[in-house]
Amino acid sequence: MRRILLFLLVLLLALAAVLVFRTLTFRSRQPAVTAVQPEPFDSMALAGRLAGALRFATISNQDSTRFDGQVFEGFQRYLQDSFPKLHDALSREVVNGYGLLYTWTGSDSKLDPIVLLAHQDVVPIEGGTEAKWHEPPFGGVIANGYVWGRGALDDKGSLVGILEAVEHLLSAGVKPRRTVYLAFGFDEEVGGRRGATQIAALLASRHVQPELVLDEGGVLATGLLPGVSGPVALVGIAEKGYLTAELTVQAAGGHSSMPPGETAVGILAAGIARLEAHQLPRAIRGPTQEMFDYTGPELPFGQRLVVANRWLFGGLLTSRFGRTPYGNAMLRTTTAPTVFQAGVKENVLPSTARALVNFRILPGDSVAGVLAHVRAAVDDPRITVAPLQAAVAEPSPVASVDEEPFQLLARTIRQTDPGVIVTPWLVVAGTDSRHYGTLTPNVLRFVGATIGNDDLRRIHGTDERIGVGDYVNVVRVYVQLLRNAAM
Repeated sequence: MRRILLFLLVLLLALAAVLVFRTLTFRSRQPAVTAVQPEPFDSMALAGRLAGALRFATISNQDSTRFDGQVFEGFQRYLQDSFPKLHDALSREVVNGYGLLYTWTGSDSKLDPIVLLAHQDVVPIEGGTEAKWHEPPFGGVIANGYVWGRGALDDKGSLVGILEAVEHLLSAGVKPRRTVYLAFGFDEEVGGRRGATQIAALLASRHVQPELVLDEGGVLATGLLPGVSGPVALVGIAEKGYLTAELTVQAAGGHSSMPPGETAVGILAAGIARLEAHQLPRAIRGPTQEMFDYTGPELPFGQRLVVANRWLFGGLLTSRFGRTPYGNAMLRTTTAPTVFQAGVKENVLPSTARALVNFRILPGDSVAGVLAHVRAAVDDPRITVAPLQAAVAEPSPVASVDEEPFQLLARTIRQTDPGVIVTPWLVVAGTDSRHYGTLTPNVLRFVGATIGNDDLRRIHGTDERIGVGDYVNVVRVYVQLLRNAAM
């Protein structure tokens, strides 16, 4: 017995030594940089031009017949008036009616270009919520230190911020060595097939192979990562795929006074319940694994020990991080029933019941794999499962954190704010950048706006806004990135 106890003690000491050693050698991956002198900006002038852009209701609707081209044309005239130096120095092309492609030609044609993306369109205001806004959603109001309006965060803050950066550098007499493209789609909120897809195809036809493509998607986050008190720059290195599965049941109709043992509604509801109860598994892999590798060394010792020793504590980490909808979305392909349709009258048995279930697909999973999972989880031949073809996209490729484009962006962010922790990130929604993945493996997603827990509900929601100081930081990051990458 004593020998067994001694053996167990030695085993525990050895385990403890391994855990502590791995924790102590879990080194920071943050680039060492020297802070740059902040660019001199008139913050209220910047805010004023952004506010003006928010007054144009450049709305994308699922129903393309509701597209208001005159509003987009007015918005584009506003950009021309607001950024005269840029429109004098850069070539401007209109792609497929309303897409914008600017070219800032560099002096060295041997250098691969960079492409900065943003989109002109915004989502509609939910009917009946207009009165809940503190400021009119398309008023472009500056109040209480914020610029208020639909698009402030998604995505006119990015678009106008890019133009501000280029205008600023032109005013300083700067000329790029590397060619810079500015590409602004007009239907990102409904998939980008008329805007970004066409612009990317045009660049591909010209054999453009960018060194870097940068879009929206990542932000400066506060309070979103447990254990990290300061701001974290979330740099999207990939984004999830997209699938909406249509589940349909056909059954005998008739009078509700004589129902069968199972109705179309009951069959489909039971199938949806099984699907929610048997979701795809969680996993720490790909971009989420990279995120833990970058943030782990910055955590307090106890949490750092857990992250550094995922071979032992992976289940605990997955369970704790996945408790919130936000963390859960980082770890798995999510399942979200969103539409249920059946029946025309309360006393008539519907002969058809239909449901839509939306999946955001984790890199490493696939559309085909998710559909196979749905059929297996529903486990009822009476339920037909088919994809909505207009809403299908595989997960994006994953950009390497070891390549220079990611490291360049990481240095840029920390030059503008040395206290920021930079980490790779998985974008759980979709952006226009997915259409550029065939041009380069180095597609990144980041905007230098600060987002806290309270701001998440504002994106596509009520009271969208951006702090005036935060917007200035957006412009500063773009300026520094252009200096580092292209000058």
